[in-house]
Amino acid sequence: MKPSALFVAGLLGVAIAPPVAAQTSFPEDRGAGVSVAVTAGTLGIGPELGYRMSDHVGARVNATFLGLGADFDPDDITYDGKLKLKSFGAMVDVYPMGGHFRVSAGARINRNHARVTATPGGLVRVGNTSYTPAQVGTLRGRAETKDVAPALTLGWSGANRRGFMFGLDAGVLFQGSVRIREFTATGSLANDPSFRASLEQERRELQDDVNDYKLYPIAQVSIGYRF
Repeated sequence: MKPSALFVAGLLGVAIAPPVAAQTSFPEDRGAGVSVAVTAGTLGIGPELGYRMSDHVGARVNATFLGLGADFDPDDITYDGKLKLKSFGAMVDVYPMGGHFRVSAGARINRNHARVTATPGGLVRVGNTSYTPAQVGTLRGRAETKDVAPALTLGWSGANRRGFMFGLDAGVLFQGSVRIREFTATGSLANDPSFRASLEQERRELQDDVNDYKLYPIAQVSIGYRF
């Protein structure tokens, strides 16, 4: 072979070698697809375990917990509300373009519930009748939703590579109607039939106030590591 031909062949070898090496090392950047993370948002805070089977499909499971408190005044009575978030979920992730954007669907075992209490300091209206603080005592109620709720989200996740990862998800939890239960009082009229009828009316009015909250917003951020 002529020296010029050898020189050209050598240049081609140098030019081709880096891409070949890169292609050989590329799979080494991929992990086994398993990830661990901490997720936080409107569902609460908790651990998350994921598995990215391919660039286009993955799955996650997580558990979230959080306690919140707030006062609200639907009518004549100021209630102290305590919301306890506690749910466990599984999601299937589809990455349509094989990159960061994902569409996720799944369900959660929903143990979210709220408790409300009110201790009037003066004359208050329960139902359509006014009562003294001694007659009412402390009002207590409990709100809950159905046990299993479907979920649908749109999100973004880090590339399917080994290393630290960051994720976002936004969507809805189809929790169904909030149900007000266990509405009781501790005052002197706690067992009086007329007062109990007023108490039931108060419960129904609270129920009417929450009937429209059938969708619970999901907005979660996750930070973790893919192995």
